[in-house]
This record gives sequence, C-alpha cells and structure tokens, in this order.
Amino acid sequence: MRIITVNLNGIRSAANKGFFSWLQTQNADVICLQEVKAQAADLTDEMQAPAGYFGYFHFAEKKGYSGVGIYTKVKPDAVIEGLGHVNNGMKDIDAEGRYIEAQFGNLSVVSLYLPSGSSGEERQAFKFSVMARFMPHLQALQASGRDVVVCGDWNIAHQEIDLKNYKGNKKNSGFLPEERAWLTELFSQVGWVDVYRRLHPDTTETCYTWWSNRGAAYEKNVGWRLDYQIATANLAQKAVSTSIYKAERFSDHAPLIVDYEI
Repeated sequence: MRIITVNLNGIRSAANKGFFSWLQTQNADVICLQEVKAQAADLTDEMQAPAGYFGYFHFAEKKGYSGVGIYTKVKPDAVIEGLGHVNNGMKDIDAEGRYIEAQFGNLSVVSLYLPSGSSGEERQAFKFSVMARFMPHLQALQASGRDVVVCGDWNIAHQEIDLKNYKGNKKNSGFLPEERAWLTELFSQVGWVDVYRRLHPDTTETCYTWWSNRGAAYEKNVGWRLDYQIATANLAQKAVSTSIYKAERFSDHAPLIVDYEI
C-alpha cells in the first residue's frame, strides 16, 4: 500500500505545475492533500477525483484558505469530515478545514493540516489551542485498536536534525520547545510512530519537505521537515520504504511517499 501526503499550497496552482500528471505515475493507493485553498465549485473534475480515484474534501469556510482532502483507489467504508464528531469545542478548527479521515475496515487514513503560528502571537495561541484539544483525539485513536496513519503538514520540526538552521529558529514557530515537546509526548508516551524517522533515524539534509520562498532557501536546501506520516505501532512496523519527491516542484512542500506491506 502506497500513501502519499503533500501540502499543495493551492490545488489549482499545483495542477498548473503538473501535479496531476505526476500523480498518475505513482500508483498510490491513498493521497492526502493539505492546503487545497479552494471550494468545491473551484475544482475541475480531475481535481475532484483524478482518474482511478475517489475524492473527498473538508474545505475551509474562508475562500482560498486551508482545506484538506483525500484521494483513494478504494471507496472508503466511511469518511469523517472535521473533528465535530469528537465534541462541539472543535468548531473553530473545523471552520478552517483541517481534518478528514477515511476508514477502510480496520484502517483509518487521516489528512491533517495543523495551523502555523508564524504570522503572529494570535495564530500561535490558536496553534497551541488546537494542539491541546487534538491530543485527546490522538490518544483515543491510538487506544481504538485500529491501524491509523495521520498524514499531513504538522507545522513542527521535531528535532535539530529536522531543519537546517536549528540554532536560529529555537524561538520561532515550528521549532518552539513547547511544540517539540508535544510531538515527543505523542511518540514517547502516547505511542505513535514517526514513520520516516523509524526508517531513516539519522538523515538530515535529505529529510526536508518544506522550504521558504525567501532567500533562495530551496536552492541552498535550507529546509524544514514539517510533513509526516505518523502511525500506530502495528501499522508503522509494516512501513518498508519512504522517499521525498523533489525532481519537480508542485508547491513549497515536497510529497512524502511511504510504502507499507499490507
């Protein structure tokens, strides 16, 4: 089973850069999308459901903003849009289109877009709020007995090896001590597994999935690892290979590809 996750930074922009042609060459079973920046009416037939796939989306209420989606070769048993099914305290998160889950038997695949706090204190406070409220749901998924993988842009670089300029970013959103500790808790206490790091525990410069558009960051490979597939332990053990596709640029993020023996 091949799963791809990618922040598109606009599905229409990515389409113009050849994303859908590339996708048809990948033989992926599930593709998780983040930051589609569109509404249903904005999507072409190919964007809604590429050839050979079913397509599902959770759009943001604000036009041209956020939004997540899932393409899948097999029609899911169920699709959950948003976290409102958890409790009503998630309405502000759901308004931004940040969570969609597809269920196939005992397997759940989630496309997640955690907020960025880089635009200021208000958004950083919202990010911390989302993290605090999302953790109990992650704990519940872990305890459910299901095989689950949460794919997406987590907007956090976990360790110093996960970004080029770690010394200069210790006080910046995405590498704050509180954010990194939250991921550590997720892995070491709750029991989730960072699939890429399980297979590549020591890689540095080749692990990045996002580069700023400023200062020739991509050309100089001054990047961050912000995109993850984080799985329950049983599923993570079935991951056999992973790669980050950089031969073409569809976005400021690169697709993260993982193959599982299922």
